[in-house]
Amino acid sequence: MGIVVVFLLVLLGLMYLGWRARQRRQAGLAQPERVPEDIGDIHGVFDGFYVATTVAGDPLNRIAVRGLGYRSRARITVATSGIVLAIRGELDAFIPVSALREVTRATWTIDRVVEKGGLILVGWRLGATDNDTPVDSYFRLDAASELLEALNLIFTAPTGRKA
Repeated sequence: MGIVVVFLLVLLGLMYLGWRARQRRQAGLAQPERVPEDIGDIHGVFDGFYVATTVAGDPLNRIAVRGLGYRSRARITVATSGIVLAIRGELDAFIPVSALREVTRATWTIDRVVEKGGLILVGWRLGATDNDTPVDSYFRLDAASELLEALNLIFTAPTGRKA
């Protein structure tokens, strides 16, 4: 019994060290933007789960910067100027419309596999410089179709892009 407890403690310690190493490697990444005072017209407010943010195209490579590292309940507000992520226990983050790359459905990402198209994937650029990082954020909601509709409304409106 004691060997099992020691093994579990060592395993937990290694997990902690691995997470800290990931945070150090990603220390140069931009932080999510703060929510501006005026976000424009609100197209919808949705409650559900924030699953993860990963490096774009690499759904097993989690981003660990402020507010994006942990799966949690969240409130997603879709407004004219962008998306407000209110992730439980974190500062609110803002994804401006200009940072959006794609809005689609997904089936899996790190630590989550669901029915076909059961996740909403929002592709965006973390940072507003030439050194921005393309990332994908994943959400799981009961009102997925309504969220997708609101996201497509703001994604296609400014430039005529198609999701």
